[in-house]
Amino acid sequence: MTAPTTPAPIRIGMISLGCAKNLVDAEVMLGDATSRGMEVTANADEADVLVVNTCAFIDSAKEESIEAILDAHKRRGLRKKAGQKLIVSGCMAQRFSKDLAAGLPEVDAFIGLDQVNRLGEIVEGLLAGPSPLSNEDWRPLDLVTRNSVFIPDFDTPRFRLTPSHTAYVKIAEGCNHPCSFCVIPRMRGRHRSRTIASVAAEARNLVAEGVKEINLISQDTTYFGMDQWEERANATQPVDSTRGPTLALLLRELQKIEGEFWIRLLYTHPAHWSDELIRTIAECDKVARYIDMPLQHIHEEMLLGMRRETTRRHIEELITRMRAGIPGLALRTTFIVGFPGETEEHFESLLEFIGNVRFERLGIFTYSREDGSRAAKMKGQIPAKTKQARFKKAMRLQQRIAREIAEAQIGRTLRVLVEKEGVARSESDAPDVDTQVLLTGAAARGEFANVRITGASVYDLVGEPLE
Repeated sequence: MTAPTTPAPIRIGMISLGCAKNLVDAEVMLGDATSRGMEVTANADEADVLVVNTCAFIDSAKEESIEAILDAHKRRGLRKKAGQKLIVSGCMAQRFSKDLAAGLPEVDAFIGLDQVNRLGEIVEGLLAGPSPLSNEDWRPLDLVTRNSVFIPDFDTPRFRLTPSHTAYVKIAEGCNHPCSFCVIPRMRGRHRSRTIASVAAEARNLVAEGVKEINLISQDTTYFGMDQWEERANATQPVDSTRGPTLALLLRELQKIEGEFWIRLLYTHPAHWSDELIRTIAECDKVARYIDMPLQHIHEEMLLGMRRETTRRHIEELITRMRAGIPGLALRTTFIVGFPGETEEHFESLLEFIGNVRFERLGIFTYSREDGSRAAKMKGQIPAKTKQARFKKAMRLQQRIAREIAEAQIGRTLRVLVEKEGVARSESDAPDVDTQVLLTGAAARGEFANVRITGASVYDLVGEPLE
């Protein structure tokens, strides 16, 4: 008598698009699936269920998401894998699930931001049902709920998709800012923070696992904790720990964790910076001397039209205080060119500002007209040709600045985190979006190393590892 065979575990494939915040959602989905005994596979051919985690931030991201969905469906048809299920998640599903369900009958189910911690349960239900490849009357399941409220906790299962030495920690979800070019609050809901204890517990676990870099993310990391205050914080409230939980208090709690690691701040908003936060970063040596602070523009009329809740004077004074208060600080920012109504005068003002401030890291986006945003209805939409010309001009300026900043590093010794053989990142470089240090000798992957900078290109540095 032969022993009964154990059924093979359900295999889940994941295609995650967009930002780091979306990547954390993908990790939570896979964490839930693996907690129910399922396996993760990087090979779509092997997957019983394939999840496309979409982005809908700008038009090009939506186009990429649609292409990924259709390609996934096409591939399962070519493989004659009629039983494979296709799930669409992420921001595009959250915002457009009804329209997508009508236009993409190839999909088995659409799930939203409040379903990311239920993927395993959803998968089990789908595998027990019919498929669009075998049932002409099939209609996709729309499981999306509006007004998202979910936020992960320290004990939420996660299957990390980043290299073992770096991790993203989502400290809050949603956004309260009314930026006219953006629809993220409509997709991800109001700002809601985790507790300091929850974030600290997750960080301790990650450090214990060998993580050397903790990247703090949310739509607005500087607003962290303010939604928990007894007295409501306004849209431009500076960080003030006398009123309740804040990012400053969180950083001081993370500083207490034993071990050698970086804490990196991403997605901060200029409206909420305070001298207390600047002082906290200066006093916490585990916090990287690196600040990501998207400014979007500098001309007063553009800032007003964008509803950025700040002014040029505030931004200029803030940058001066930040650089004076945090020695060695690398500032990263992003700007939008071609916003409705942007004149040559507005654009030249932006170029002048970029030239004067000399940001260590800078990105430029051309304005994308997002349906449902206030800016989409504005007069004075800029032709694509003009937007592209302004993009190129701004990037040429930044390339010159970046080259000069890079060349000034030659001869210095920098502490770097080794990403893989021959490649590392300095404290001034966030994963995926910034520059690299190309190593001329061996150094242990996933560990810190000291390197002497021997060369530079437009962006990247060349470094020799030291004993």
